Amino acid sequence: MMKNKTLNIILSIGAVILVAVLGSVFVNLGMDWFDTLIKPSEWVPNIIIPIIWTIIYVAFAIYLYFAIKNDKLDREMIILLIVNGVLNVVWCFVFFTLNSLLWGLIAIVLNLIVGAVMITLMHKKDMFFSYFLTIYPLWLSIATCLNLACWILN
Repeated sequence: MMKNKTLNIILSIGAVILVAVLGSVFVNLGMDWFDTLIKPSEWVPNIIIPIIWTIIYVAFAIYLYFAIKNDKLDREMIILLIVNGVLNVVWCFVFFTLNSLLWGLIAIVLNLIVGAVMITLMHKKDMFFSYFLTIYPLWLSIATCLNLACWILN
């Protein structure tokens, strides 16, 4: 039983790393295009963005470690986590690599909805981690507003 938990923890944290790496690759592919966009004056400083994403990914890895270790990860949450990770990568790909502001906006709105549902479900099962991970839908809300502003301005 312990080997199974250890393997699940390794695979889950590996999945978080995979999402982070894929997202980063797609973002880096589109940075030249992104730098040419007109952005709102209230834009988040570029140095802040990777710091926030690193905090979010580390927070999810910590959550997964404790959720698996304490048998608090059910099928519904696993599905939401997977869908959320896929949407995160899709947004990076569509927005940065395909340079699509509209489809990026659609993807990030879906990601925000799934993220909010995930935190709401998590709150019912583990209030500490739901508060701990509230940074995620808050950050997605900011990113959604910025994506919308880029779409309007460009």
